[in-house]
Amino acid sequence: MQTRSIFGFHIRTAYLSLTYFDQFLSRRSIDIEKVWAIRLLAVACLSLAAKMEERKVPLLSEYYVDEFNFEGNMIQRMELLVLNALEWKLGLITPFEFIHYLITKFFGYCSPPTDLVSKAMESVSSIIKEISLMDHRPSVIAAAAVLGASDERLTRAVMELKIDIIASWGSLEKEHIFSCHNLLVELEMEKSKTPNSLVSTNLQIKHLSSSSVTCGGVGTKRKLSYNVDSENQGPSQKIFRQ
Repeated sequence: MQTRSIFGFHIRTAYLSLTYFDQFLSRRSIDIEKVWAIRLLAVACLSLAAKMEERKVPLLSEYYVDEFNFEGNMIQRMELLVLNALEWKLGLITPFEFIHYLITKFFGYCSPPTDLVSKAMESVSSIIKEISLMDHRPSVIAAAAVLGASDERLTRAVMELKIDIIASWGSLEKEHIFSCHNLLVELEMEKSKTPNSLVSTNLQIKHLSSSSVTCGGVGTKRKLSYNVDSENQGPSQKIFRQ
């Protein structure tokens, strides 16, 4: 069955959905062998994030994930489980709140260039698909994105000088920033080698699929992919009802 809708979700929505997903897995157990349960959780997290961020929210019946088609009441029940696990705390701080501030602090711009802001936001979208958001503060992700967007050839010494401007950051924050920055460099190298194999940065989400999940404990790892091409999906579809 063809994908029934295309959602022009903002990257903030993607960030929140991944954060909800990671937080849920850090507090609740889920059988990773039940692929449908992981997909249902992903849909519920995306739906909740959309309700927090988007002006126009799709109907639950419009969400479609691979071969799975969940009925609205199933998604609602999973949403409630997520809400209870997160203690209804959905209004989270995201890296995007720090981008303008960090550009100003790091580079002295009174008014950050639009292209630098845009590139930093794209860098955030690249980072969050590869790391556990439970292990990285939003400000740290933003710092790595801003540094990566400005000049990928920054030396560690130069980055340390800029990071030291933020007095509240210690050695742990520095290491996380360096780690995320190195990840960006690696992703950019992969992109230059195989540009057609990477996820588009147009921030449109056709459907959400979980590619790998390891559950249990605070060290939960997650990698979700936002697929932009569903034309090769098979015609079969599993319909899940309560």
